[in-house]
Amino acid sequence: MTIAATGLTAAEVEERVASGRTNAFVQDTSRSIWSILRANVLTLFNGIILVCFLVLLAIGRWQDALFGFSAIANAVIGTVQEYRAKLALDRLALLNAPNARVLREAGEEEIAIEAVVLDDILVLRAGDQVAADAIVVGSRGLQLDESLLTGESDAVEKAPGDRVLSGSVVVAGEGTGAVDRVGADSFANSLAAEAKKFSLVASELRSSINKVLTWVAWIIGPIALLVLNAQMIAQGGWEEATGGAWRDAVTATIAAVVAMVPLGLVLMTSITFAVGAVKLARQQVLVQELAAVEGLARVDMICLDKTGTLTQGDIVFDAPHPLTAVAGWEGVLAWYGVQNDANATARSLAGRFDDPVAEEPLDRVPFSSARKWSAVVFGDGMWVLGGPEMVFPAAVSGGPVLQELAARAGDVAATGRRTLVLAHGSPTHDETVPVDAVPVVLLTFKENIRPDAAETLSFFAAQGVGVRIISGDNPQTVAAIAREVGLDTPSGFDARDLPDTDAELLTVLDDYLVFGRVTPDQKRRIVVALKAAGHTVAMTGDGVNDALAIKEADIGIAMNSGAAATKAVARLILLDGRFSHLPSVVAEGRQVIANIERVSMLFLTKTSYATFLAITFGILLLPFPFLPRQLSVIDGLTIGIPAFFLALLPNAQRYVPGFLRRSLTFAVPAGLAVTLGLAAYARLAADLAIPEPEIRSGSTLILTIIGLWILVVLSRPVSRLKGLVIGAMMIGLILVYTLPISRDFLQLVDLTLPTAALTLSTSLVCIALIEIVRFVHRRVSRRDAERALSQRTAK
Repeated sequence: MTIAATGLTAAEVEERVASGRTNAFVQDTSRSIWSILRANVLTLFNGIILVCFLVLLAIGRWQDALFGFSAIANAVIGTVQEYRAKLALDRLALLNAPNARVLREAGEEEIAIEAVVLDDILVLRAGDQVAADAIVVGSRGLQLDESLLTGESDAVEKAPGDRVLSGSVVVAGEGTGAVDRVGADSFANSLAAEAKKFSLVASELRSSINKVLTWVAWIIGPIALLVLNAQMIAQGGWEEATGGAWRDAVTATIAAVVAMVPLGLVLMTSITFAVGAVKLARQQVLVQELAAVEGLARVDMICLDKTGTLTQGDIVFDAPHPLTAVAGWEGVLAWYGVQNDANATARSLAGRFDDPVAEEPLDRVPFSSARKWSAVVFGDGMWVLGGPEMVFPAAVSGGPVLQELAARAGDVAATGRRTLVLAHGSPTHDETVPVDAVPVVLLTFKENIRPDAAETLSFFAAQGVGVRIISGDNPQTVAAIAREVGLDTPSGFDARDLPDTDAELLTVLDDYLVFGRVTPDQKRRIVVALKAAGHTVAMTGDGVNDALAIKEADIGIAMNSGAAATKAVARLILLDGRFSHLPSVVAEGRQVIANIERVSMLFLTKTSYATFLAITFGILLLPFPFLPRQLSVIDGLTIGIPAFFLALLPNAQRYVPGFLRRSLTFAVPAGLAVTLGLAAYARLAADLAIPEPEIRSGSTLILTIIGLWILVVLSRPVSRLKGLVIGAMMIGLILVYTLPISRDFLQLVDLTLPTAALTLSTSLVCIALIEIVRFVHRRVSRRDAERALSQRTAK
């Protein structure tokens, strides 16, 4: 159908809304409720727990099915925590959702993206992300970056009749487009859905935990059969185990299997991630991909765009410096300042020059990030506005006027001010600077430096994080601003001279901190080169020209004031634009990593000793020394309850790679120590003909004492809060063994002198072994940290 130049009428919009032809699309900014339920409820280990729970109920041993209620509590707590995080992030994303500009009967309107309807006329200007698929109706130098769709970074010219896909970005010029695909049919929804998910994506923490879960899943079946066989034989053999004896064997087997499952570790990881996201949300940091909280703690190189990051992004016109007398330049500058597609620099001209040229331009060359200048033709003259070194690349070797331009531009840039030159020459028929162009006036601009920039950069320097500033501005201007915020950088490097080979590029990146005149593709190339060199790279920015690099970086950080495309591909968005939030994000990431590592050692130690106990007692054909109900109480006192608090405590420990290796370096030897102690105790107790209820009571006491000691060891240094948690667990142990109701339920009996002596000596020996394991573990961890530090220094 033919679309009126004025856009749709109100009646046409209502008709399309009524028929569902809108851009509305259910596009969660976070995990869906179903995915949260599935992750916390429908898991392999919950299935194992459920089967064990139902078996115990079926054979009438409901007292030993406590772990089932614990698993339910884990699932409920994990689901509630993640759902609360989802609500918090959804609210933030809704408040900060981008809008679209459309042309309708009443004129140009700014509306929510989902309010765009079929046949709407989109108004496209530099920095916009196309909201819906459309056919170009009008174009004035319209250029789109389709790299988010195709991977190609070159800007694509768009003429009337060409298709523009949602998700592409306007990098130059302006135009209009008639929407022909909306909602689920639009490319934008699939793109944005990937960029804006709240998801517990792959990370070192989660991948390591998933690896452990996979190992346990493979071995749990054979070990269960091994234990069941041993328990049946201990009850008199498969043929003799009649009456209630087989029920005791099944109960003991379930106790061994349930103890091997590290259910709480998954719960604690989910809770810690979710709580971290909510805490950052309260500080106006929107986490679009939760692994970024952990990832930023691993960053050892951060690349910053100057504008909007070190500076506030508000360009203020400073002063004109006339060079050649050509009439009319004030009117041209005023014209630049009032254009719809004017960037911040051009708009700042409107406050000083308020009498624009009245005539319509005969031709225009839109601004391009690659050439860094734009032009307009009035009458028989072409006016070019851009960076002095881009408009006149050979100024230093030119005539007196060009040499004066180069000298003055260099002097001004060294003070941290930005420079543009307005030149005049004969019109050209291609996008080139006229050969007869002369510099008319040198323009200087100022930027306000963020008050928090110096403090934030000082934090990163103290943490051993390298900084590279990559900007499209004059390198000396950027270097001057960098010096103001505390960086030791005598000069900047002009990106037009960047070497072609990656090896030479890395050499330059090692020698310089500041890079100017960097194109969008070069920003991405710098990030890729740093990653290839082994760095974990974060990239911050707010402009369209930062989108490629932000997408390529390990952690992309965008300002909320930035372009929609930049925010769409970022992992973190600073909603209030405050660069000073980054140390808080790093601290939160370090707390997540350090606390989960500490908690994981608790859970993995339990999985280790449960596995070794099952194998040992299965091979030795000894009765398993615990009832499921006893293990449930032990887990709660030594792991479950304290882990909940330990996972959320402040922890500023620096990240060191090798999380799983370090955790297992402690957990496996500690598990072996516990197993050796309990196996020796059970064998000696059997030789002394101690009754089985008394053996179980002693085993429960030994494992609880050792578990609490492991908690003490992993909590060092013990702060007041940690001390309160540990003390509460010890009081709980005393109450469990002294209150008649708990003693009866757990089938605990008083220990005779031989059993008490054996229990005490076994506990002391195991505690000594645990201390030795921790001593070796700390040495291994220290060596890992020193190796990581030396590798980081070498980089």
